[in-house]
Amino acid sequence: VQLQASGGGLVQPGGSLRLSCAASGSIIGINRMAWFRQAPGEPRKWVATITARGSPSYVDSVKGRFTVSRDDAKKTTVLQMNSLKPEDTAVYYCNADLRDAATGWNTYWGQGTQVTVSS
Repeated sequence: VQLQASGGGLVQPGGSLRLSCAASGSIIGINRMAWFRQAPGEPRKWVATITARGSPSYVDSVKGRFTVSRDDAKKTTVLQMNSLKPEDTAVYYCNADLRDAATGWNTYWGQGTQVTVSS
């Protein structure tokens, strides 16, 4: 079982990026899916979560700009980021509680994808 994040890149302030995270392996259940980010010299911090029922929550600094969604059939979560600011620059990580056929429920991390907001 693993998570694979993609979609990062370089964007100008005010621009948009769409991050995707796909789960693969012998997955028989998906609970919470979330996004975190880590800026240089900073600890990893929570950005957004979407529950199994599809209820989203966000850190205050991204409310109204970021949207988290999920597609359980495709085992994916997407973070749509609009009106990006330089302070959004970070490595973004996806995180999810997945149920593996052999080992049960565990929390997994994706490998991280770089988002750079700069003119």
